[in-house]
Amino acid sequence: MEIFDVAIVGGGPAGSSCAAFCALAGLRALVLEREKFPREKVCGDCLNPSCWSVLEHLGVAQQVRALPHSKLESVEFIGIDGHQVIVDLPNGEQCEISVKRCLFDDVLLKRACDVGAQIREETTVTSLANNGNWKIETATGESFSAQVLVGADGRNSTVARLCNLLPHPTRERVALQAHVPLPQNFGRRIVLQFLPQGYSGQAPVNDAELNLCLVGTPPTISELRQWAQRHFQIAPDQSWRTITPLTRSPVPCGHENVLFVGDAARVVEPFTGEGIYYALRSGELAAAAISKIVRGEDRHSVLRAFTDACAEMYRGRLWINRLARAAVLWPRVGSMFVRAAQIQPTILKLLTAKVVSREL
Repeated sequence: MEIFDVAIVGGGPAGSSCAAFCALAGLRALVLEREKFPREKVCGDCLNPSCWSVLEHLGVAQQVRALPHSKLESVEFIGIDGHQVIVDLPNGEQCEISVKRCLFDDVLLKRACDVGAQIREETTVTSLANNGNWKIETATGESFSAQVLVGADGRNSTVARLCNLLPHPTRERVALQAHVPLPQNFGRRIVLQFLPQGYSGQAPVNDAELNLCLVGTPPTISELRQWAQRHFQIAPDQSWRTITPLTRSPVPCGHENVLFVGDAARVVEPFTGEGIYYALRSGELAAAAISKIVRGEDRHSVLRAFTDACAEMYRGRLWINRLARAAVLWPRVGSMFVRAAQIQPTILKLLTAKVVSREL
């Protein structure tokens, strides 16, 4: 059985950043990822400016900028009645960009490998046992031991489930996502469009493709797909990726000697586009805590500090998440908000500025 300082389940942005920062700190880190990278992921594909500081700490900012991407200049809110409000986004080198997750996530996982983390792809965790150290069994028959365990495996976290910490999901909404041909003259903008059946998020990810997301309830999602087929002239056999639930109650980010990062800890409203930043930053915070635990600092004190740091990361921002969730659950209410913002656009400008601020 191989022995590690930390085992991280999940190789997305949260798990890869945590693994890379752990390896850079001299820890023996293991990543267990059930899929084979590169792989696509249901996501809006947008990187907020707040991501750049973490990417620079990881040493991959220039690699990410070199990927095919779009620099986003504005966000356009469209109500059900067609009323529109356009808000400019930050410009410059640390602007908001959109990039396909298959490319972005692959850069992060390779960085973790390059700095010394051990990566096991196509490896599914099947059981966990904690007797001082964690014993981790996998579907491939391999077993591993680690002092600290990290759940970085998304909203339906296997680690949280096996630890009996996963909240009961509320499958109130379903998301569909696809990359489709970029419409002519679409421009460098994000479109957040309210529809009677839910909402649509749209953003170009390069010069030829549009990320198209649809969010609705189980009874309305097929109508949304039909709307998208008409509006974007998509073939009926278009392949869509799907995910549910979109939100759930948070899991304690520090529990015994298991830490949760990214969507495994807290699932934020995708309408805000903040999820990747929270994944990257929580991975960085977790690595700092793990380094202290492995080096013998009091575990309970370290976990309390980690929990406080995660709370500080979200502080002053979750009200935006709640507001966005209400708007997308009741799109007619969201549309009324857009119409009001035509008269007084300051509110939407302030909300957008808060979401895409460079300093958090």
